[in-house]
Amino acid sequence: MANDARASCDTEGTWTLEVLVSNSSTVELKNLLIKADIGTYGPGDVVPDEHVLDLTLWISQTLVLVTEDGMQHVFDYDPLVAAIDHLAAETHYETQERLMTRIVSACARHPEIEAVEIALRKSPVRRGTGSLGVRTHVDKAVLATIRRQAL
Repeated sequence: MANDARASCDTEGTWTLEVLVSNSSTVELKNLLIKADIGTYGPGDVVPDEHVLDLTLWISQTLVLVTEDGMQHVFDYDPLVAAIDHLAAETHYETQERLMTRIVSACARHPEIEAVEIALRKSPVRRGTGSLGVRTHVDKAVLATIRRQAL
């Protein structure tokens, strides 16, 4: 969400793309091992040892470039991390996507968050190697819809 774009077409059919630079900053949570029970596995299937979360949150620069030191001037991500821990541990998930959806919904409950990119991966995938994951970016418009619908 660092940049938004606006396209327009004039009367002669010429398209113009205008890039709008926003004043957003990001909070990045990387390589967080979460305790989640995801998937259903049969005999001989490789069962993942770990699930790893990457989360990038776009927030206003006013919550990063502060004139005073203090938690009241910044985005406090600790409650969100605690909510993610709770969501991951509270139930069995058939899919990574459902847990990701619930984490994005938790992000939507924080009005300071303007957009989200989330990736969740598991490993190993085969013979003790590899990771397999899902990633999505949720922009301001989609986040607003989620806030209205409360997924």
